Amino acid sequence: MSMAILERDCVIAGGGPAGMILGYLLARAGLEVTVLEKHADFLRDFRGDTIHPSTITLLRELGLKDEFLELPVNRVDTLDAVVDGTRLTLVDFSTLPKPDNFLVFAPQWDFLSFLVREAAALPGFELLMSTEAIGLTKTYGTVTGVMAVGPDGPVEIRATLTVAADGRFSTLRDEAGFTPVELGVPIDVLWFDLPKPPNPPPTTLGYLSPNGFVVTIERGDHYQSGMIIRKGGLDALKAHGIDSLRRALVAISPVLEPVVGALTSFDEVKLLSVQLNRLTRWYRDGFICIGDAAHAMSPVMGVGINYAIQDAVALAREIAGPLARGTAPSSALHAVQERRIPPVEKMQRIQQFVHNRMEPTLQNAGGPVMPPVALRTLRALQPILRRVMARLVGRGFLPEHIDTATPPAQLR
Repeated sequence: MSMAILERDCVIAGGGPAGMILGYLLARAGLEVTVLEKHADFLRDFRGDTIHPSTITLLRELGLKDEFLELPVNRVDTLDAVVDGTRLTLVDFSTLPKPDNFLVFAPQWDFLSFLVREAAALPGFELLMSTEAIGLTKTYGTVTGVMAVGPDGPVEIRATLTVAADGRFSTLRDEAGFTPVELGVPIDVLWFDLPKPPNPPPTTLGYLSPNGFVVTIERGDHYQSGMIIRKGGLDALKAHGIDSLRRALVAISPVLEPVVGALTSFDEVKLLSVQLNRLTRWYRDGFICIGDAAHAMSPVMGVGINYAIQDAVALAREIAGPLARGTAPSSALHAVQERRIPPVEKMQRIQQFVHNRMEPTLQNAGGPVMPPVALRTLRALQPILRRVMARLVGRGFLPEHIDTATPPAQLR
């Protein structure tokens, strides 16, 4: 079988949010870009689905916001948590500057399909589904593209820049010789669907009690639910049967008691093995990692998608001009890493702090999650916390923006 050979300005491994946004932005700049997605579709269970205000801003700057909001999404202005039986509103996105002062929950497959439809209208954009990047090609140490396998057999894609946006278990990152520094995580997450109970409570992101932590994300008539467990604790839970999971859920969130019977088997439960890590170096000549391939984020505050998209925007802004001239200078790739590492490090330190606060509860230390005086103080500080947390969760550190000063078509 003969091998197909393609010539591109950029090839991106990974059709997740970072890869799709980057592909769209580069094609919008008049470049020829191919995105490789190893699966045949985007229908993966329990992928991250939080579209933060900073991402809504990016969509607005691209002229895509209104059309995106026409999708079946859940718009959220506040986030509640029930701590030791006390309901707290700790995040209020309406305190952010208008008009992007809200968060959206949207199934990731809908978000990705939307981006593909928009990108497909650009002449330089190409998406190859069921096509997996399996290795890098190099010339004298410079990465010159990828080897991939698709439905029609092997394909070589030669490109000025190769981008690894292929996730936490990145094949291309390993091929490039990069190993992330693991920061250590004491938790995993079990994901599953639950019906809403009769007379459901107000929208609640999470329930935190001495018995653990449960997440309930609005999905119309049901919840996308998650339960935090000790790292590696799934086998012990399975050994006691599905009833053990049902009992644990009710102990943490009694409001779920009428609906936990909908879980009939651990086959309905997906394990997210939580990682928290980052590369010390993201790039080499002709190659760069972004998103989870460069820094796996914890589910804490659901910011992983947001930070991956921010990486993509920063990279597109820095590299579109050089790619239009046929180069991908390492100085530009270095500038992207230097810009994005500080916000990533700050957020990961916060996530580590939250993990450490969770650990005593996961070890069944007993007693309330926080002393009564601390809970009363938290309630009193809600007006301030709502504003602070809205900025931390909704916009993050160093949110990126689309450069609208230069018409995209004039970059080449």
